[in-house]
Amino acid sequence: AVLATLLVGLVVTSGLGLLLVGSFNLISVAFFVLFIGLGVDFGIQYAVRYRAERYALDETPAALVRAGAAVGFSLTLAALSLVAGFLSFLPTDFRGVSELGLIAGIGMVIAYVASFTVLPALIAVLRPGPEGRPVETASLAGLDRWIAGHRPLVLGATALVVLAGIPALLALRFDSDPMNLRDPSVESVATYLDLARDPATSPTSLDVLAPDAAEAARLTARLDALPEVGRVVSLATFLPEEQERKLAMIRAAAPGLSAVLEASPIAAPTAAEVEAALARAAAGLREAAAGPPSPARASTIRLAGALDRTAAAPESQRAAVRRAVTTDFERLIAGLKLAFTAEPVTLANLPPSIRDAWQAADGRLRIEAFPRDESLTPAARDAFAATVRTVAPGATGAPVTILESGRTIVAAFAQAGIYAFVAITIILWIALRRLTDVLLALGPLVLAGILTLQAARIVGLDLNFANIIALPLMFGVGVAFHIYYLIAWRAGIAEALASSLTRAIFFSALTTGVAFGSLWASSHPGTASMGELLAISLVFTLLAAFLIVPAFLGPPPAKPLSDDPGRG
Repeated sequence: AVLATLLVGLVVTSGLGLLLVGSFNLISVAFFVLFIGLGVDFGIQYAVRYRAERYALDETPAALVRAGAAVGFSLTLAALSLVAGFLSFLPTDFRGVSELGLIAGIGMVIAYVASFTVLPALIAVLRPGPEGRPVETASLAGLDRWIAGHRPLVLGATALVVLAGIPALLALRFDSDPMNLRDPSVESVATYLDLARDPATSPTSLDVLAPDAAEAARLTARLDALPEVGRVVSLATFLPEEQERKLAMIRAAAPGLSAVLEASPIAAPTAAEVEAALARAAAGLREAAAGPPSPARASTIRLAGALDRTAAAPESQRAAVRRAVTTDFERLIAGLKLAFTAEPVTLANLPPSIRDAWQAADGRLRIEAFPRDESLTPAARDAFAATVRTVAPGATGAPVTILESGRTIVAAFAQAGIYAFVAITIILWIALRRLTDVLLALGPLVLAGILTLQAARIVGLDLNFANIIALPLMFGVGVAFHIYYLIAWRAGIAEALASSLTRAIFFSALTTGVAFGSLWASSHPGTASMGELLAISLVFTLLAAFLIVPAFLGPPPAKPLSDDPGRG
């Protein structure tokens, strides 16, 4: 029944999402992951509570009604918090995250409604039999009592762990390079990385536009002086240096070589003349090789033998040798003749293919700066981009795109996180009517988030475009778990860990862990990093729910703070 309800909600959410945004993008499509991970929690909470009520009652309809009444307030509060959290992504500048928040927020509403309509209807139709044993986790009553008796120890140990991890938290960084999300063994990615390591084809260069030649020269000089810049290329780079001195040398050499280069062709030698010339050359080599043995003498003698064999070979073989030795000889002579006609090179007579690549029709000139450090490390790339922009704020290129996109995404998630935190705080304050209870609900959640990020840094996991999506997912799971325990505590439940609530939370977290933790095994680095961060976050979310939350709450109030039927 829970799986069928989940499928119905997923189909409805997909249809509404397409109706609202038109098409899913690489970020918003993650609502599938969010809906399954969070939507199934509502169903599990209701179903486990139904089983607890069915154990005490003989009738399925009555158990369904009591289950809805028991979890209604806590699930409603959790759903509102989740919806508020996801809708907080709407004002951000990152379109993918904004659309993700909209679709996921609507999905939480659909999952909540389906859990109180479709799910109980399916359970009634399936007519499950009576429960043979209670679903409470009575074995955890000892842990409840231990935490209650050692609250200072639990809270103190938590504080020490958090404080010890502050350096790791401060060192956490966002890897904004999208290439790090791809499998380096894929041929296209491997080829890109090979090209990126070559300074001539590296994509890490930056382009700067100058309005005229004078400004281009000034910017080129300033960029070339930067320590992070290895070389600067502009249209002026294609003008040879010291042209007058070099042209004078060419003019001085021209008369002596022109007699050779411009000599009239002579008749080709006869076969007998070629054979005699080869024999004379071989004899001369042997005479030159006289003396003590040496590598040079051995090579000279081998060459003499090769000439003897060529002289004795048929004319067809000698022709083949001649072609091999004199390949492109005529082209070489033509190139030498052309070199002696060299003229001054100016911007006006550069080839159009070069000039058009570096100068626009309106006269603006392009300047390209290359980094000195070609290691492609994020730190080197970001430092190069930041330094160049101090001289040319309008510089563009892959390093700037990666740097700015990373800042946009980090800012979007930070902005959304602040909005979500404020919105959830307001919702909890309105529902619980006590600021201390609001702090008790959010405090462990914040600690779990801090511990997650600290652990990610310790294991060498950076935030990136893919795994940062896991943060709102675990935030939603955590706030729901903590609300469930808080409502039970307000209702006077002294041993919440021993109640059916813990069973529901554990299996809800286990379902989420299996669904999303399996992403860790993906061959795609981005997907695998998302699964790894989800797994880390899930561990600390459960630790916070099972250990930190009970320690935070302490003994329940002597008189229940409300008549909410959150009876564990």
